[in-house]
Amino acid sequence: MSQIEQPVEIDVAELSAWHRAGRDVVVLDVREDWELATVALDGARHIPMRQVPERIGELPVDKPLVVMCHHGGRSRQVTAWLRQNGFSQAINLAGGIHAWAEQIDPSLATY
Repeated sequence: MSQIEQPVEIDVAELSAWHRAGRDVVVLDVREDWELATVALDGARHIPMRQVPERIGELPVDKPLVVMCHHGGRSRQVTAWLRQNGFSQAINLAGGIHAWAEQIDPSLATY
């Protein structure tokens, strides 16, 4: 059975649609602790960017792994690194938590 090709990047509207549809996906938040204390996405797994290489064993390789940060820059780097290291279903969240707060859940804090 062939695996479905995953996109390299999605926007917050698509991730929201995946959640509403009940799609089995893990969201990895690579922001720093202080950023997470300011605002967080419910259910996201938190591993700061610099810790991802040493904690790679905590991440699933068998399902979509959507990587997010504040605006999408750090998560884009982590997504590329994960894909180079066998995580073919790693996907960057364009716009990050900021776009999520602006477009999906305006009740969330922005910074």
